Amino acid sequence: MPIEIREVLSRRDLKTFIYLPEKIHAGHENWVHPIYMDDWKYFDKKKNKAFGYCDTTLLVAWKDGRPVGRAMGIVNHRFNEHRNERTARFGYLDIYEDKEVLQAILRHVEDWARAKGMTKIVGPYGFSDQDPEGFLIEGFEHRATIATYYNFEWMPRFLEEEGYAKDNDWFVYKLDVPKELPEFYKKIYERAMKRGTYEIIEFRKKKDLKPWIRPILSLMNECYMAGNIYGFAPLEEEEMDDLAKRYLPVIDPRFVKAVKKDDEVVAFIIAMPDMTEGIRRARGRLLPFGFIHVLRAAKKTKQLDLMLGAVKEQYRGQGLDVLMGVKTLISAHKAGYEMMDTHHEMEANVKVRAEMERMGGTIYKKYRAFYKML
Repeated sequence: MPIEIREVLSRRDLKTFIYLPEKIHAGHENWVHPIYMDDWKYFDKKKNKAFGYCDTTLLVAWKDGRPVGRAMGIVNHRFNEHRNERTARFGYLDIYEDKEVLQAILRHVEDWARAKGMTKIVGPYGFSDQDPEGFLIEGFEHRATIATYYNFEWMPRFLEEEGYAKDNDWFVYKLDVPKELPEFYKKIYERAMKRGTYEIIEFRKKKDLKPWIRPILSLMNECYMAGNIYGFAPLEEEEMDDLAKRYLPVIDPRFVKAVKKDDEVVAFIIAMPDMTEGIRRARGRLLPFGFIHVLRAAKKTKQLDLMLGAVKEQYRGQGLDVLMGVKTLISAHKAGYEMMDTHHEMEANVKVRAEMERMGGTIYKKYRAFYKML
């Protein structure tokens, strides 16, 4: 039977779109469910402010009377205006292993993007780099983290056969949490502390963290825009609040570090316990009792996942990353963690990658975004 591409127009359609991946990935050992409570908010045009400055299309592919794939098309006008581009994005692409389905759904997104006047399409991407980005191309033996894709090994090959090529690579490093700090770290830390002009801020309770959310995310805006971070679009204050609401319930304040100078936040780093085992056990459903699995996993895990970090441009090269890194390693060691996942490090970010390797980090996962000219 022919493949039919249907646009998501109703709540029933959206339910099919949201829950289809858990059927496609049933039995896929290292795939992790999304937190469905978050997905319902994320794909709700009334609750996700990104819909206000992005054009979108949500699609479900049907074959033989059942859903067999999904995808989202996005035109982020805010990003395009800042970068002077006409780029569309595809994201949330999940299909059974059927090349005809991939061709049909991608062509639909491509045609939609052309009709919007776009000249290039990249993906997988969400609204910004705060959403999952890039398909896994190496390290399939390792489980996905809460903020990354976990796709089948054939997916990148399918995309390349459809004319897509590499647009960007990310490396994910595995770092052992040392029982004792490396000597070179101690020296840099001591040198930075002797300057006496910086104050390291640490947190014990979530309520202590809340007043710092906007200053930290405002610094992220500033640094990521100045650094031309791939796929990043600046957040408005309400979006910062929404991002905080999304992650604050699962953030452990012990692993948020910031540096202040003259009452201004000039650097920060955010990490969180790996809780994917709990999410898997809960099947992405926090209620009524799924949250218990997530809390237990957060307490039992030996892995800490780095999420975000930045240093204000004029203060780089002064050891602030080491100040925060040392404090994070100390907190991780005290809490009994054994390893850290660095999250995505851009291939072009040679300074950070060199720092990871100097710390003894090894690449254990690799992701790739693909592009195609329209």
